[in-house]
Amino acid sequence: MDLGLKGKNAVVTASSAGLGYACALELARAGANVVINGCDEEALLNAARGIRRSTGSNVCTVLGDVSVCSVQDALLSAAPQIDMLVSNNSGLPFRDLSDVKRTSVVSSMAASTQGFQSVVEGMADRRFGRIVAITSSQAIRPLEHQIREAAFLAGIARSVAHANVTVNYLLAGSFDTEQLQTAHDIEAEMRGVPIEEVAEQARIAIPARRFGTPSEFGAVCAFICSKYAGYITGQSLLINGGGQSGML
Repeated sequence: MDLGLKGKNAVVTASSAGLGYACALELARAGANVVINGCDEEALLNAARGIRRSTGSNVCTVLGDVSVCSVQDALLSAAPQIDMLVSNNSGLPFRDLSDVKRTSVVSSMAASTQGFQSVVEGMADRRFGRIVAITSSQAIRPLEHQIREAAFLAGIARSVAHANVTVNYLLAGSFDTEQLQTAHDIEAEMRGVPIEEVAEQARIAIPARRFGTPSEFGAVCAFICSKYAGYITGQSLLINGGGQSGML
């Protein structure tokens, strides 16, 4: 299926591994040019090589913590225009939105308040834009700062929907990533049980009876960014094998 993303530019933060990498890879497979980001230079370069080798797409790397202003600026200038912005980072700091100035916003979306505004305005002018915030499925019971972040995103989603710019959350359940394995390692050590026991207990607690694969998460992200998803905005999509209830 042609997702309508050939030649478009995507910035994906925290994308040298895990779900961020999977999203960047699937966007590149759909024909997009991707800018990837991470704090480990070797891992970042390996990720870029892997995406190029698998897809033949253009891949640019920006090293560093996305909460740092200079890294934000580098991400914003890494592509001639940003058509898709995928955040795989932490949310807003614990403060009122009125107090947020040159700090990371929209789940540390590779943009300062001013820079993010310019990205959204450019998307609206070109009549195409996709903003995706990746967070945990636990966000269905959000903390105070997550509520503020959601309100910020919801306001943007409504204000630019007429211009074919969408803003959505992807809420991830348990996916087979290094992060999940680390969590199981920690729990196993705390409980004094084998890691296999912890992993099996977690697996059977999921109605799908398995952990998700990063590739299927990336495919959902690519679809949400596609030309077919222009009528999906302001939504939080649970991707968790039925682990926590949504509407049903």
